Amino acid sequence: MTKPDPGGVADLAANSEQSSSSVVAPTVDVDATAQTGPGSEPAPDITKTEAAVDTPAARSISLIVLTVLATLYTMYFARQFFVPIVFSILLNFLLSPVIRAMARVRIPPPAGAAIIVLLLIGAVGGGVYSLAGPAQTFADSAPDALTKANKKLRTLILARVQKATSQVERAAGTLGDSAGQRASRQIVVNNTPTMGSRLLGTTQVVAAAILEIVILLYFLLAGGDLFLQKFIKVLPQSGDKRKAVEIARGTEAAVSAYLSTALLVNVGEGIVVALLLWALDMPSPAMWGVMVATLEFIPYLGALAGVVILGLAGVTTFDNIGHALLIPGSFLAVNLIQANLVTPVLLGHRLTLNPVAIFVGLTFFFWIWGVAGAFLAVPMLATLKIFCDHVGSLAALGEFLGERDDTERRTMIRRPAPPT
Repeated sequence: MTKPDPGGVADLAANSEQSSSSVVAPTVDVDATAQTGPGSEPAPDITKTEAAVDTPAARSISLIVLTVLATLYTMYFARQFFVPIVFSILLNFLLSPVIRAMARVRIPPPAGAAIIVLLLIGAVGGGVYSLAGPAQTFADSAPDALTKANKKLRTLILARVQKATSQVERAAGTLGDSAGQRASRQIVVNNTPTMGSRLLGTTQVVAAAILEIVILLYFLLAGGDLFLQKFIKVLPQSGDKRKAVEIARGTEAAVSAYLSTALLVNVGEGIVVALLLWALDMPSPAMWGVMVATLEFIPYLGALAGVVILGLAGVTTFDNIGHALLIPGSFLAVNLIQANLVTPVLLGHRLTLNPVAIFVGLTFFFWIWGVAGAFLAVPMLATLKIFCDHVGSLAALGEFLGERDDTERRTMIRRPAPPT
């Protein structure tokens, strides 16, 4: 028996259900078929898509991406293998002109290579031996020096802040320290490894790398033009042979000129800084000069590290803050003169890299090879630029790596517009 429906509630519910069905869930005819309207696009053809993906251009792009990734992974995981080889090749570029000069006076390349390698080992070994004492002393005293520098900086710069903080801590009752806590802190400090022990922890790896560099450098210098002769021999065309010789000779001469100029500039800067520090009564000025000459091979970061290290050394050595600030200030002044006047004049536009390329290359090689990559970044970029300048198809890349030419820029700006 059905109940009465007062007020037409059933009709209202039916209307509401029909309304919700048409708005929220519209009625769909499942038997209807889709029809193509006039002017619509045809259905996609999978065969054409597969053919486009399988084109030589698409395959070459995929191959290039995979090759770049594989190269990066190989350079990163095999850095202990590649870094000594790159060092040896750059040293070979630097010293090959000396080998040829010795060959012109009847000294064969193997004998000349042995003489150069022995002289190089003697010079580096003698310098390391003479500076080992001051360097070890500085490394052992570095933690105490940092603590002393920290105390001086707090006294000179943060005196008022420290006083206010001490008052707040005294009011809160948190300033006191028990004897047991002081003893535990002293034990922790004494058990902390020194800087010298950390440096000596990698002695075995560094010694193996140096030995590999020395041996490989000797064979490269003793071999002379062996690899160039082999490469020329396998080229089929005589014109290609002449072009290969021209590119190899030009690249080697330019790289040798760049490396020798950079080496002389950095060594000269180290000597000037050492003399200034000696005049300022700084202990062990020769050690600081060698440090400056070494750090200058790392652009930007090397100068920053030199200012920080010399600043800390000056603060810990001298009680007078003005005298202490003269130590990093003298280095900074010499570095600015070298970077803005000496180096551009000696290297010129052709061998100068733009700052963006230097920073990107420094970041990349530091990420791939660590500290060794930071030292090799600029010589490798300069070598790449010189090689690109001598190869016509790569000249555009060499131009992008180079510094701005102000003469060309003024010519382009002042060039009149073509008549309309």
